[in-house]
Amino acid sequence: MMWKDSYKLGVDRIDDQHQELFKRLTSFIKIVRRDNVEWEDKLDEVKETLAFMHQYVEEHFSDEEEYQQEIDYPNYPEHREEHKKFKAGIEKFAEKFEEEGYTEELMLEFSGKLMTWLINHVTGTDQKIGDYLEELEKEGQ
Repeated sequence: MMWKDSYKLGVDRIDDQHQELFKRLTSFIKIVRRDNVEWEDKLDEVKETLAFMHQYVEEHFSDEEEYQQEIDYPNYPEHREEHKKFKAGIEKFAEKFEEEGYTEELMLEFSGKLMTWLINHVTGTDQKIGDYLEELEKEGQ
């Protein structure tokens, strides 16, 4: 699994959700890349995982944004915008799947993009929330 403890923000709910996203995405990539199984036989599992990811990402973004508002996070508007762009990207892929079918090639591209985005977002944008929390703690001392 690609999760690292260094990705933690120190907010249990968000850290747990990030770990779950990494876990699901890692297993999704393994399903897509499994060599000894015909693509048609993987399709149900792939679609199920996609549906889960879609619903879970919505829930996670909502929780993360709610938390940012609770702590008066100054970069909230930019962060929310990044979430919006990501959701728009997922929608684009959903349209592609509808038009071109759930092909192995498209799925590999999609899973790669998802993982890249997740790592960049969690290690970059989300870490700034952790930095902000550290600042708050220092000021509170």
